[in-house]
Amino acid sequence: METQILIIGGGTAGIMAASQLLARGSSIKVSILEPKDTHYYQPAWTLVGAGTYEYAKTAKPMAELMPKGVNWIKDYATSFDPDNNQVHTEKSGAITYEYLVVAPGLVMEPSMIEGLTEAMEKGVVCSNYTDPEHTWELLKKFKGGNAIFTQPTTPIKCGGAPQKIAYLAADYIRKNGLKDSSNVVFATPGSVIFGVAEIKKTLMEVIDNYGMDFKPFFSPVKIDADKKVVHFNYVAPEGDMPAFEEGNALNAKVIGDKLVEIPFDFLHLAPPQAAPKFIRESPLANDGGWLDVDHHSLQHNKYANVFGLGDVAALPTAKTGAAIRKQVPVVLDNIKKLMASKEADNKDYNGYSSCPLVTGYGKMVLAEFDYDNNFTPDPKLKQMLVFDSSKEHWRLWMLKKYMLPHLYWNQMMKGKNV
Repeated sequence: METQILIIGGGTAGIMAASQLLARGSSIKVSILEPKDTHYYQPAWTLVGAGTYEYAKTAKPMAELMPKGVNWIKDYATSFDPDNNQVHTEKSGAITYEYLVVAPGLVMEPSMIEGLTEAMEKGVVCSNYTDPEHTWELLKKFKGGNAIFTQPTTPIKCGGAPQKIAYLAADYIRKNGLKDSSNVVFATPGSVIFGVAEIKKTLMEVIDNYGMDFKPFFSPVKIDADKKVVHFNYVAPEGDMPAFEEGNALNAKVIGDKLVEIPFDFLHLAPPQAAPKFIRESPLANDGGWLDVDHHSLQHNKYANVFGLGDVAALPTAKTGAAIRKQVPVVLDNIKKLMASKEADNKDYNGYSSCPLVTGYGKMVLAEFDYDNNFTPDPKLKQMLVFDSSKEHWRLWMLKKYMLPHLYWNQMMKGKNV
């Protein structure tokens, strides 16, 4: 099988790239390699987990989203032969391409934390990343105790998602009269709540207002589903671990120099995540297993006719749909230049990403930033009468819950500029 442009992945990046290519009305032959029948709008899963959005509304049949004129190859990629411009598949044999866009997203790897797979299978632990409806069911059953929210040391999609559900849960707990009998903990391997100074300031105020317990340098390493205990390694580069006095509110115990054991009544965790196995084991991956591309052009660092988009790309910025929106035009421009026998010299991607940080029911801040963690708010927000998106605002909540899903399905997925 042969195609001019092969796109691996029918997620946000793949569909958006194909739609923009075909919207130009050209005679380019575009194929998408995607085995799944359903496409999910995953940014809304945070709201599903808090009982304020219907899960069914986050799904659409893949067939409805495939742009007119695309060749949909409903199959799995298994390996690459970039020296011969080929991708091998599970059932369709080898596909030969002129240009390759790699955008399969990432995969959950819960086995990287001891006991997590079993805890998720037993329903003891919840995660908006895998089953947001289960998160909501457990939250409704919570009647007090330790409510712990945490994330792994690996890169994850939508890096703010683990703390968004923590804020919504803290709001839910307060509204239901459970605050005095609850300890809401947000534990992260990172050193700060958010890397953008303006956003960090607001989020620390949010944490203080809810009376949450923020624990930086706490990396989850083991879940005991039967005892309902989570173990953390204290990963600060220097300094002693915080002390836990006997009879402390969390009933936390220090085990050795760097290990802390904390019992939980509710535990939400973002599973460890990685590039798909066929990427990790390919000649296209870097030492960390992610797609090895230039940070500004998204062109592969070894194979000039290969480009990466979205979560699979080895880029030092947050893995979000908003980042993809800025990446796609750069990649398509570079492919167009290569097709015209020119250099792929568009290096305009500056690491832009955006994280809508829901801080409670009816309020949100919007973090927009680049590779250097500069706060870069969209000037169009002023048209919504939002003049400082680093502060909580109800209009930003409306943007998250209503406007962004509409723009996603009706603009981004149809190749229109947003």
